[in-house]
Amino acid sequence: MFELNNIPSSPGVYIFKDRKDKILYIGKAKNLRNRLKSYFQSSELEPRKTKMVEQVKEFSFIITSNEYEALVLEANLIKQHKPPYNIVLRDDKNYPYLKITLTEKWPKIEVVRKPKKDGNLYFGPYVPAQAMWEALSFIRKNFPIRTCKYSLNKTIRPCIQYQMKRCPAPCADKISREDYMRGVEEVILFLKGKGAELIGRLQERMKELSNEMKFEEAAKIRDQIRRLERIFEQQRVVSVNLDNIDFVGVYSEDSEISVNVLFVRNGLLVGSKNYMIKKAFYETWEELIRSVVQSLYSVESLIPPKTVIIENTPEDLSGIIEWLKNKRGEQLTIRQPKTDEEKAVLEMSLANAKEYLRANRKNVEFILDDLKKRLKLERVPLRIGAFDISTLFGSNSVGSFVYWENGEFKKEYYRHLKIREVNGIDDYSSMRELVERTVNRFDSPEGIPRPDIVLIDGGKGQLNVAMKVMEELKDINIFALAKNPDRLIMPEGDEISLEDKKASSLLLKRIRDEAHRFAITYHKKLRKKASFESVLEKIEGVGKKRRLALLKHFGSIKRIKAATAEEIASLPGFSIKLAEKILASLKDYF
Repeated sequence: MFELNNIPSSPGVYIFKDRKDKILYIGKAKNLRNRLKSYFQSSELEPRKTKMVEQVKEFSFIITSNEYEALVLEANLIKQHKPPYNIVLRDDKNYPYLKITLTEKWPKIEVVRKPKKDGNLYFGPYVPAQAMWEALSFIRKNFPIRTCKYSLNKTIRPCIQYQMKRCPAPCADKISREDYMRGVEEVILFLKGKGAELIGRLQERMKELSNEMKFEEAAKIRDQIRRLERIFEQQRVVSVNLDNIDFVGVYSEDSEISVNVLFVRNGLLVGSKNYMIKKAFYETWEELIRSVVQSLYSVESLIPPKTVIIENTPEDLSGIIEWLKNKRGEQLTIRQPKTDEEKAVLEMSLANAKEYLRANRKNVEFILDDLKKRLKLERVPLRIGAFDISTLFGSNSVGSFVYWENGEFKKEYYRHLKIREVNGIDDYSSMRELVERTVNRFDSPEGIPRPDIVLIDGGKGQLNVAMKVMEELKDINIFALAKNPDRLIMPEGDEISLEDKKASSLLLKRIRDEAHRFAITYHKKLRKKASFESVLEKIEGVGKKRRLALLKHFGSIKRIKAATAEEIASLPGFSIKLAEKILASLKDYF
């Protein structure tokens, strides 16, 4: 099957693909030949490895100079392709940071998505972002620091923020730089969680103002101190002895993996993030940990701190540490907890990971059990399939089938089809063709596992068509999902409202919407392709080069039609005979 003996004994990256050329898994190896032989020439494979290898129909590899290059290439390829059997901590959102522009004469505070080594000061990441917006709002109301992006190279008229007393207007020389920088220092103390030091400084200033008989200004400082005391009481202080550390808790149960990350900065817990991994390949726990760390910091906006603490840290992490060092710009360590405080925080992260996994599983079980009761099913529906038809302007009708299983969409079982046997708008006939061509693949070799429920987008008519097609599949329950209002139609004609905001109703609508999205995406793709199929392509003798020459010279099909044969023939590569042929072909166009 594979020419393993021809593979070099070099470091590199290997890529496994299935029969449809879809990437299943991307890995790296010190010795490509030995690593690939371990997959295909081993007599005994672990169940997890066996399941993946059975789907592999082809592989390729890329040789690198050393193992570090292989790691960097592997990380980039995994991030790009997101293979189903790799550890991928899916997160489409960026991690926000607060930035204080210390490199400017009048520093400002702003929100950024990626910290840099540029001499400015960054705080974060804030996960979720709501905590950051709350901190920024508090700063704007209580500290004299600008938030605008104006260039202050010359004096300008102050904006409304000055009138609202939320900015001291350095742009108009309303404050000295000494006083302004004192406010900046206080913001830094606030963001670092140094409450005692900040409040101490404010109390001293309040006394000075009182001694100078500036009671109104002293009262403002007093009120600011009270607000700060309340906000500091609400801050989640982990430990004043901890600096900038990410605590990564990894919990595994019944082949499912949950990851929790606690972001600790200056002793404060500034963020927490959970991930679920339900389908992944790894050989050892050490390999799992490496993959988790690699995937976590592959997110461009997440810059690793100087310390990452994780349980059962693998002995050899030199490659990943070197990779993260280049991303961070300075040295860092990945290690197990040493102090009691570090152990306590990591245990909290592990507890969060465990609870997240079980809550996620419990939530899915609750929803499916509710579906079973509402739809009067004999067993809990673990697998749900959904059909949708998309037709615009009576042409290019397409159908989609999506698949949901035990908490997540399984895109490897998605299908989209062109409707071949129906001309014009005929939803019933289109649905019949879509269902017939799809159900033939249920439980077929390398096909689609038979779902417990099939959802049909439409009303009673579409449901009847699908039921007739699937009448031989007695163990599949079929329902229709209609809109305006959202409701589920039972085979007997009874209807169940989906407007109640129950979790089970939301799940059904989510699956229906995914089928619709998949159909529309395919429809747009076909329409885009059709738009490029110019009428010129149908004219014999007009190839790509000549089409481009015509469109470049005339600008549109309409202008070509309006031209004379002589004008067309004057272009390089055209004759009068061909020009007349082109005009004759365009006669009925427009």
